[in-house]
Amino acid sequence: MTIHLHGAIPAMPLLLDTGRRVDWDAQRAVTRYYLAAGVDGLAVGVHTTQFELHHDPALLRDVWALVKDETVTAGRDITLVAGVCGDVAQAHAETAVAAQLGYDAALLCSNGMAEVTEDAVLAKSRAVGDTLPVIGFYLQESVGGVRLSLDFWRRLVDQPSTVGIKAAPFDRYRTRDVAVAILESDRWQEVALLTGNDDAIVADLVMPHRRIVGGQVRELRCAGGLLGQFAVGAKRATELTHHAVAEEPHADDLLSTGNDLVEVNAAVFDVAHGFEGCVAGVNEVLRQQGLARSAVCLSEREALSHGQSELIANARARFPDLFDEDFIAENLDHWLR
Repeated sequence: MTIHLHGAIPAMPLLLDTGRRVDWDAQRAVTRYYLAAGVDGLAVGVHTTQFELHHDPALLRDVWALVKDETVTAGRDITLVAGVCGDVAQAHAETAVAAQLGYDAALLCSNGMAEVTEDAVLAKSRAVGDTLPVIGFYLQESVGGVRLSLDFWRRLVDQPSTVGIKAAPFDRYRTRDVAVAILESDRWQEVALLTGNDDAIVADLVMPHRRIVGGQVRELRCAGGLLGQFAVGAKRATELTHHAVAEEPHADDLLSTGNDLVEVNAAVFDVAHGFEGCVAGVNEVLRQQGLARSAVCLSEREALSHGQSELIANARARFPDLFDEDFIAENLDHWLR
């Protein structure tokens, strides 16, 4: 299976009205924003899209279809990634729908699995891989992920359907495990490493991983990022990602921007409260910018933490470039039509 995973791939938010119903106008507008921003792909049905969406297969299909339709209308040839949840049967069914709609790959999400064991995830990967190329996902434990061994990543990389891994454990040791598994595999040039570490985006993009295998030095770089953080400031994120992966000498200003991005992410992802408001935080940014009518989520448990809205407003004031403030203001009316 061949697919070119690269560049900036925002994780699509799910925008609702105050009655917790999908706001289709806002959903179309934010999709148009990402497409106009020049993103290289979109991931839909993932954590930022709210895993509760998978409880309603028809609604999930409608959201997937909207994003595909807007992509076709815009004439953009980008990579569309479908987040698939549940055990083998559910994941297989969701993958079939995504493939029918024209999605390019499936991201393995552990949400909804009866038991998240390494063997269960590998079985799910094999089932999904019969239909679409597979992207593995190392999710941080604070938002529902589990620790996975180096041997697990080796076995996943060796599956012919695996085309990429999103490394998002927010942990240097575990991120290195993923890189080592890819580097030591005979398929090391066939599997893309994507950063999902919102706390180390630029560092992941600019720092190569090297390994001596069979007497030869192999080098692996992140091909891009698949991130919830890229759901805000998507244009700047795309520019930054392209610059970082260009293998040019990296000036201090790029690395400094990486630190600014950490500060932005702390507000948006609610780091002060253990990421409890991370999904609502993305929606709140888009609400403050006029792209969404509310920041509410499908689950009442997913909500802004106390003071988070003010922290986001302050971050927008300090780092307007990282939030695409001018770009959005200039095009908002067009996207909302």
